Amino acid sequence: MSSALRYILKSVAIGLFIAIFLLIFFPPLRNNHELPFAEQIETYSGQVDGYSNAVRRAAPAVVNIYSQNYQRSNINSPPELRPTGLGSGIIMSEKGYILTNMHVVEEADQVLVALQDGRLLTAQMIGADKVTDLAVLQIDAENLPVIPQNPAYSPKVGDLVLAIGNPYNIGQTVTQGIISATGRTGISSTGRQDFLQTDAAINRGNSGGALINSRGEMVGINTSAFHVTQNLDSYGISFAVPYLLVARIMDSLIKDGRVIRGSIGVLGGPINPVMAKLWGIEAQQGIMITGVMPDGPADIAGMKTSDVMLAINESPVTGVSDVLDRVAEVRPGEEIKVKLLRDGEELELTIEVADFDVLKQQQESLSEY
Repeated sequence: MSSALRYILKSVAIGLFIAIFLLIFFPPLRNNHELPFAEQIETYSGQVDGYSNAVRRAAPAVVNIYSQNYQRSNINSPPELRPTGLGSGIIMSEKGYILTNMHVVEEADQVLVALQDGRLLTAQMIGADKVTDLAVLQIDAENLPVIPQNPAYSPKVGDLVLAIGNPYNIGQTVTQGIISATGRTGISSTGRQDFLQTDAAINRGNSGGALINSRGEMVGINTSAFHVTQNLDSYGISFAVPYLLVARIMDSLIKDGRVIRGSIGVLGGPINPVMAKLWGIEAQQGIMITGVMPDGPADIAGMKTSDVMLAINESPVTGVSDVLDRVAEVRPGEEIKVKLLRDGEELELTIEVADFDVLKQQQESLSEY
């Protein structure tokens, strides 16, 4: 064998040895070559889709809402429909039900809905709920996009969210943020909602739009931004009504035309930690009764101011919002058993739940359960 041939064979052997060594001890090199060439380019291109898939799933179901009222240009002219309000809405079902905020449409003589595919339709009011500032509209149309909904999703602080709406009527806009807090209460005039707080930008026209997660699923309905005073906005603090509450309210409005809430006619507040320690209870497990409506269900059953409510139907209460929600879900006419602490002793009362709206008419100052 000539020296030249031996040199070539030696070089080939060394090359094969190095190749085998690299493939054995560096698996990524081996795995990468198992991919088709086009996929290898895509894998290492460094391009990121971001949240475009989520927006593509949800955005077509977010509509622009324009409210109009009859107005006169002068005393002698006939009234004409003129735009007076701006907001957003969410298509919730193929039957054309649209969810929005009540303040967007509450005084409108006509409501127009603009879909993202260019259709402009007149909407019918199905029902509204002032307590949660929600309203349900309906449009008559086919092939409607519906926002993805996942009742099993539970929003958590830190979750990424996207707000979709029509701020200042500039066109559909998407803003990004996170869930800053859950269970915010006392923000609205009624104090009833457990809001989601987010730092996604929400401006005029965003009200009634969708708050979605990174999968395009509905997290809530955008309601408002936080205002310190009328002339001073606080940026990065916005609120949305959570999906599970929204779905419950919408179902009630479609079924009954209004939200039927139970009430026992009392006012309550959190327990002072010092007093809770003296009574030997957890401050988070109970509420202090601060007012009892005369001749209301609780008064008739024997509840008194300064009683501490510990449980409803043998299930401990965890705060004012918990009591609000649980009593509200009881149909008027049904009974609940309430465990109380009075002067250091426990007692149980049976209370027949009344209709919240009826009690409120009897005593306008009643704003709680």
